[in-house]
Parts: sequence; structure tokens; C-alpha cells
Amino acid sequence: MADNLANSLREYLKSVQGRVVTLRDLRMELKIDPNSSAWEGVRVQMLRFANNPKERLVVPSGKNDGVYKVIVQVNPVRVFVPGRERRPVFNLMFPQDAQRDIEIDIADKIVIREGDLITLGGVKSKGKTTLCLQFAGANIDKRPVLMGNEYTVAVDGRYEPAPRFFNRLEKMSEWIEWVDSEGNDKFTLLPVREDYAEHIVRDKINIIDWINMDAGALYDISRVLENIKAQLGRGVAIIALQKSEGAGNPRGGQFVRDFSDVEILLDGYGKGDDDILMTIKGVKEKKSPVVNKTFAYTIINEGTQLYNFREVVECRACRGSGFTKGGKCEECNGRKYIDKDEGF
Repeated sequence: MADNLANSLREYLKSVQGRVVTLRDLRMELKIDPNSSAWEGVRVQMLRFANNPKERLVVPSGKNDGVYKVIVQVNPVRVFVPGRERRPVFNLMFPQDAQRDIEIDIADKIVIREGDLITLGGVKSKGKTTLCLQFAGANIDKRPVLMGNEYTVAVDGRYEPAPRFFNRLEKMSEWIEWVDSEGNDKFTLLPVREDYAEHIVRDKINIIDWINMDAGALYDISRVLENIKAQLGRGVAIIALQKSEGAGNPRGGQFVRDFSDVEILLDGYGKGDDDILMTIKGVKEKKSPVVNKTFAYTIINEGTQLYNFREVVECRACRGSGFTKGGKCEECNGRKYIDKDEGF
């Protein structure tokens, strides 16, 4: 009788992995007679399932209230098996510097792997969308997937490209072939503004511009990024996030760093609206030192290109404050940084 009860419980628990069950639920599901020995046997067997190291199926709530979390069963993953090969790096092309017509200088310093997540934390109107569309254009032959809060608009019950988004792509079509020989888009545009993980296309480059979080729940960004990353398969994700001017992290703070493989921050550089300061906040795998390095560039051509991408360093004259005893620093003109090759 005990074996039959154990087998019945075992089969039922396998069908509800990951859920919470109670002794009451189990007795009702298995139609246990309250007057039978099996009524108390359910409790005894569940405790055995909770404490058996060889077959641990449930975790008790700890309150001795007959509530259990059913463990999702997993199988060990073998690493060294015959025929397994090292996967190559993901050949993600970085945006180009229009001045030199080559990839920006950080491209040969950062290693991107399948399943990686790149976050772009940027101040409002400081080039997040420009970078996202530059990544899309540079990798157009890989058929990227685009999702953006301002990429689509609803018109008469259906979605169409937002005017500003369409204008940018049309401008970029002067040097990027957005469509194939049959006139079909070489990318996928999805009108998604939440629940991004549910819409990730596995094994593709997924670009999300940008994730909007409620001010009171910014800590949830860690779980959002975790869920996105879990769905990537052999693809990668590039995700834009809002950031306050001068902040060391995007909104969500340290929680953004939990699942980011590459962290890039975007701030204003001086007074020019289109002059951008890029800081490499974090990189999990790199070929040469790049973390905490800063770069500057200008956005040109109606917000579609990067120009004069170069490394900048903290100004020694004002020690990165932008001011000296005489007022605004004349060496950096108040920008706090100078081009690295200027020196002094």
C-alpha cells in the first residue's frame, strides 16, 4: 500500500514541477479516504520526498503547514563528451566611424560569445537609438530582430513604423541594404514594449531600444535581463536603458550588472547636443584592457552615424572637474576630458 501511494504521489509531482502544493491538494487529487491510513501516509511520504538525497522531489515551506514547493527535476550536463568542440566567438560587427570608415576602436578589444547580453545605458537623447540602429545595420546580413518603444505606432488598429524610426532607416539606406533582392526586410521589427523575453527570437541578434521600468520596481531589471538572456540560445541581445546624467549605472543600478556581459554608458560630452562620451563600464571577456576607458565621438547625418571616434582621458589640468582656480579649465574647455593623443 505504501509503495502504491509513493508511486501515485511521485507521478503527480512530476506533472506539477515548479508549483506549490499542499497536503490538502494532494489528498483531493489522489482521492484519499480520510478514514484510511493513506491520509496520514501522504504527510509521511512527502517528508520522505523532502529529505531523501537520492530522490528529493519537494521542499517544505519551513512553517510545518503542509505546504511544499515541487522541485523542477534536472539532469546533469556532461561537459567533456566525444565530439564536443569549442564554439567560436560570435561575429558581432560594431558600428563604424564615418570619418575613417572602419569599426569603432573597441571592436577588436571585446569578445562577444553566443548568449551574451550588451547593455547601453544612456542619458536621454544621447545616442542610444543611434547605436542600436548602427548595430542593426552593421549586422543586417544576420537578420537582426528589433524591438523599440519608439520604433512602431498603432494606426487604425494595426502597427506601422514610427515616422522618426522610418526616416532614420531611410537615411541609412544610402549605405545599408535593409531589404533583400525581393524587397523584403532583412530584419524583423516587432511592436513589443514589455514581456520582452517572451518575444526573443532564439539564435538571432535581438536589439531592444529601450526597456521602460516603473520607478518603484527598478530592481526587477535583473530578472528581466535574466529571462531575456535565458531565451537567446546562440544569439545575443543589445539592450538600451535610460540613465541619469553622470550616473555610474543605468536606472536599476547594480541590478543591471548582474547579467550584463558588456556594459556601455553614454553621456553628453561638453555642450554640444550631438557630442557623446562613451564609458566602457564592464566587459566579461576582453582581448586587451578596455574597462573604464572613455571615448568620444559626434553623431552626424541626422542621427545616423558616428564621427571622429577616439579615446579620451581625464584632463590633468583640472583633474576631471572641468574647472581650475581661474574658472573653466582652458585645457579641456570644461569638458573634463581631452583626446588621449594630445597629452601634455
